[in-house]
Amino acid sequence: MIDKLEMFIALANEKHFGRAAEVIGVTQPTLSSAMKQLEEHLGVQLIHRGSRYQGLTPEGERALDWALRIVADARALKAEMRRARSGLSGNLRLGVIPTALPMVVDLVAPFTDKHPQVRVSILSRTSAEILEQIDRLELDAGITYLDPAPARRVEVRPLYLETYCLLMRADAPLAHLPALTWGEVGRQALCLLSSDMQNRRIIDRHLAAAGVPSSPMVESNSIVVLVSHVLTGRWMSVVPAKFAGHVVTRGELVAVPVVADVPEAGQQVGLVVAQRDPHTPMLQALIDVAEASTRRRPGQTGQA
Repeated sequence: MIDKLEMFIALANEKHFGRAAEVIGVTQPTLSSAMKQLEEHLGVQLIHRGSRYQGLTPEGERALDWALRIVADARALKAEMRRARSGLSGNLRLGVIPTALPMVVDLVAPFTDKHPQVRVSILSRTSAEILEQIDRLELDAGITYLDPAPARRVEVRPLYLETYCLLMRADAPLAHLPALTWGEVGRQALCLLSSDMQNRRIIDRHLAAAGVPSSPMVESNSIVVLVSHVLTGRWMSVVPAKFAGHVVTRGELVAVPVVADVPEAGQQVGLVVAQRDPHTPMLQALIDVAEASTRRRPGQTGQA
């Protein structure tokens, strides 16, 4: 039954029999047969069928909620037994917003020092994708914005506050300034993250409050692309101050702090995990490392 529920979840996530079969490592006929057996066992039709997958029935949507809970519990049980037998091991899937990717090492390095048998997969995702994929059991945890509070049922652990600076070439006319206002930022030739990113929505909000439109000449969902454009000298980009610290070390770039007319604390970034009691051993270990990291940096996390 657990195997069939795993297949059912994969099909709901992929919305395609062929892709779902590939993800779980079975043939498409095997997947189709397992879904028919699951429907017979539950006594309801779960999937609208035609020549291809056409979505879940209302009963299928309700069954999916139960399947996610049951499979999560089964995975937690297996993880607990595996830890009892051989210590913490397995694969941790961590979704991270693009602006936090350079900082994730501050969490992963101490975690893997404590648990060397765990493999960590770090995946770049938007804030919305992180919450959705945690719900769907496609991610174990995420690092994302905590403001506003996530609407889904998750637990959060603050990690750091995100403040902003204008990234530019070291020979740019503004490079010598101690700080810039959002109004001044809005008058530059900008390259910014795309509008599906929460970081971009935060920047747009700051620019709107300063009375200037957000009209970047270049947009991308990759912060690496933004840095490459800044290096040409034709564009500047608004990036988190912690990220800027990773890219200005060679002297080619300068990061000038951006200040608001009304001082503000910054955007809280933190760890999010599904709300469960108890957590799997791996997630509890990750939470412990996150909490220890914030205790080592008192005063930097602000309020969750």
